[in-house]
Amino acid sequence: MLSPKILLSIAGVFGLSGVALGAFAAHGLKASLSPYLIGVFETGVLYQFVHTFAIVASAILILVTRTINAHKWFCYAAICFIIGILFFSGSLYLLAITGVKWFGPITPLGGLFFMLGWALFIKAALTIT
Repeated sequence: MLSPKILLSIAGVFGLSGVALGAFAAHGLKASLSPYLIGVFETGVLYQFVHTFAIVASAILILVTRTINAHKWFCYAAICFIIGILFFSGSLYLLAITGVKWFGPITPLGGLFFMLGWALFIKAALTIT
C-alpha cells in the first residue's frame, strides 16, 4: 500500500504538472491546435485537477481514520485515481498534441478507473467507525 507521504507527493506532482499543462494549453497550443483539440486538452487538465484533489483527500483520510480497513480502501481508491489520470488525461493530451486517433480508446479505460476509484472511496467511507 502507498503511504500518505507518497500519495501526497504524487498529488503534488499532478498538481504542479496540471498548472504547467494548463498554461501550456492556454499560451503554447492556442495558435497551433483547433478549438476542438484545445478543448480536448483542457478536459484532460480539468480531470487531472479534480482527481489530484481526490488523491489528497484519500491521503488525508488515511491519516485520520482509525481502521485499517478504511486505510486500505482509501489507498486503493487513490491508486485508481492515479491510474485514471495517467490513462484518461494522458491519452487526451497525446490525442490533442499528436492527432493520433488510437489514443482515443485509452480514454474510457481511464474513466473506468476514475469511477472505480470513486466506488472504492465510497466503500472506504462506509467502513469508517
